[in-house]
Amino acid sequence: MESRLILRDSNFDDCMLFSKWEQDPKVTRFFTINEGRDYEEITREFIVRNEDVTQRQFTICIKNTNEPIGRIYISNINRHYDSLDITRIYIADTDKRGKGYGEEALRLVLKWAFHEMKVERVTLDYFVENEIAANLYEKVGFIKEGVMRHGGKKNGEYVDMCLMSMLKEEYYK
Repeated sequence: MESRLILRDSNFDDCMLFSKWEQDPKVTRFFTINEGRDYEEITREFIVRNEDVTQRQFTICIKNTNEPIGRIYISNINRHYDSLDITRIYIADTDKRGKGYGEEALRLVLKWAFHEMKVERVTLDYFVENEIAANLYEKVGFIKEGVMRHGGKKNGEYVDMCLMSMLKEEYYK
């Protein structure tokens, strides 16, 4: 099946979208993003991440219209260990959820990680209560490694996070 999406490197103009999206509790409910973030904070964060070779930011777009619908943030790119972390991935518009875009975007970023970056290992984590994420990650082939007790913090409160990974050999199965 041909992809309906493209992943492009995020640019400065995307910060306005990220700001709008990441102030919406429907988007950030299960993210370690504190409430009350504003455009300036998101823009500063974007600029710092953009200059760091261990991080990468993608905007998820509908292929035939170039309409941005979500975001992927990669961190901990480690060339010594050939690993990286999918730190954040989301489809922002609730009308676009449940249509397979999240799975497709995840598969595209995994293709980038294993084919282009040639990593051995990809990790991600999620709030233990986020059953939708858990089901998606398992469906795509991630393996649960365990629960990181108080592994995240949101609005001053610690949250338990489930850690999952995928190895190169698992991706190519």
